[in-house]
Formats: sequence, structure tokens, C-alpha cells
Amino acid sequence: MALLEVKDLSIYYQMHRGDAKAVDGVSFSIKENETLGLIGESGCGKTTIALSLLRFIRPPGKITGGSIIYNGTNILDLSEDGMRRLRGNEIAIVRQEAQNALNPVLTVGEQIAEQIIEHDKVDKNTAWQRAKDQLELVGIGADRVRSYPHEFSGGMRQRVMIAIATANYPKLLILDEPITGLDVIVQRQLLKLIADLRDRFELTIIFIAHDLSVIAENCDRVVVMYAGKVAENSNTSDLYHKPLHPYSSALISSYPSILGERQELKSIPGAPPSLVNPPPGCLFADRCEHVMDICRQKIPPEYDIDGRSVACHLYEHSKEPQV
Repeated sequence: MALLEVKDLSIYYQMHRGDAKAVDGVSFSIKENETLGLIGESGCGKTTIALSLLRFIRPPGKITGGSIIYNGTNILDLSEDGMRRLRGNEIAIVRQEAQNALNPVLTVGEQIAEQIIEHDKVDKNTAWQRAKDQLELVGIGADRVRSYPHEFSGGMRQRVMIAIATANYPKLLILDEPITGLDVIVQRQLLKLIADLRDRFELTIIFIAHDLSVIAENCDRVVVMYAGKVAENSNTSDLYHKPLHPYSSALISSYPSILGERQELKSIPGAPPSLVNPPPGCLFADRCEHVMDICRQKIPPEYDIDGRSVACHLYEHSKEPQV
């Protein structure tokens, strides 16, 4: 049974020129103790999906359709009090840009303790001790509990964010580009920390990233997003060895391989379409080297190919083409 199941989720942002379809009919699921990667270009809807799982979408954004089933309950039907009990306790998020997410006028210990008190209703002394334990858990000494965010490096601030997110031992952890903007050594340290916490607490993780190598190394399955829609949903190994969607193939071809044969990298021509007035048919058609007439006329449905799903007209007759 899936821990989380997203069905036909649509999230629109009201604009002067019309509604921007940031997320349009997206479906995916994730099992317990599984790590799911969300990849795609900037603006494809990854962060919007992450925020919707905690019902953090605010005007002018609006969830216009679909359902988000967590542990058998549609969280879109919960009251605000019900969502407060769910956030932190069951589902937590590590936001990108920790410097902006942390409160600059509170010590990191106060911010961790505040999270613990809010959800576990313990006394301040207990919360403070747990805050120290959380800092130790993420590789920061307990003696830094009275330090302020500006006294930490970027990597250490991200560790503090992870300490806050895991303070109440959630089942589902959302990582929204947690290593963006950090040097490769710090990135590696944080990825190891995340892997250790996943194994220790049996976490289910949604990992949002632009770095294909990070997704390949840390995720069991991958959802490839393009212009607010799911292009492909696959296990990680099959996606990288034999991508089905032309966009997936183009993404992989545009990224260097350390172990593979040296070859010139390919770029993806053009840019994603407007989400306010999208063109008819497949939204990737103008950038696709396999485009057909039907691609500009009809939105492709999702086809099941050996347990993987792909939204592409190339698979209309269920014969698997090479992309």
C-alpha cells in the first residue's frame, strides 16, 4: 500500500492574463521507506507539488482539482487543525535556501525547540535537551545550540534545517533542492547525512533536485516533470539506462558522464512553453526531435510500458520505440 498517493493534482495561479497551470493533472505514488526523485527544469512544478503536500499553497495559488491521499486520508479534506497535527509529526519539509527559511533573530536551539513544543507538547527543558540532541544528530555540536543562523556556514544552516524537519520523527520527509548552492564536498557530506537518517528512522523521502547524478544515486524511482505535467515515471535504473520520453532522454544526454565514453553534450533547444496560454497538444512538441503531427494536436495520455508510465504519442500502439 502506498504511503502517499497523488491523483490528478492541479494547481493554478491566478494571473492578469489568465490562470497559470503550474501543476496540471499530476499523479504519482510513493511506498513506505521509498525515496522518490522529482526532476525537471525550473518552473516545471516540483516545488509547487512539495508545498501542496503540506497545504502551503496560498493565493494567488489554488489547488483546483485532484486528491492527496496520505496514509489513507485525503489531506485536502482535513481542517486546518488537522493539517497542523500532520505537519511536522507526519510530513516535514526541508526548504531550499536555508538562510531565508531560518529566523535570523532566534537561536537555532530556540527554533528546533519551538518545533518540538508545537507538536509534542513537552516542557521547555525537555525540548531544549532534544534540540541539543538534534544538533548532535546532524553533525553539529550541542554547544552551538545558542548560536544564530548567521553564525553558521551554508552547509551547517542546511543541517539545522534537517534537524528541525526531523525533530518530531516524521514518516515522510520532503527535500526541496537541499544541496543547491553548496560546494561539492559539503554536498557529499549532506547526502551521506540524509542517507544515514533515512536508514536510521526508516524515512520515506521525496527528493527534489536538478542534479541528475544526485537523483540517480539516492532515489529508488523518478518522476520526470515538464511544464506542470508528468513526462515519465520510472524506476531509477531503467530511466537512466533506457529513458522512454524524449525529454528524459534529452535531459540525460545534456549531463556529463564520469564513467561513460567522452562525447559532446547535447543541449535542449528552445524553452518551456507559457503555462498561462499553453499550446495545444504535447507541451514538449516544439523542442522534440521526434515530433509528429499528432503531437501538436492532442495531449498525449500516459502509456504503461513494463510497469513504467510515459506520456508520449510515440507509444500509442504499445510498441516501444527508441528515443
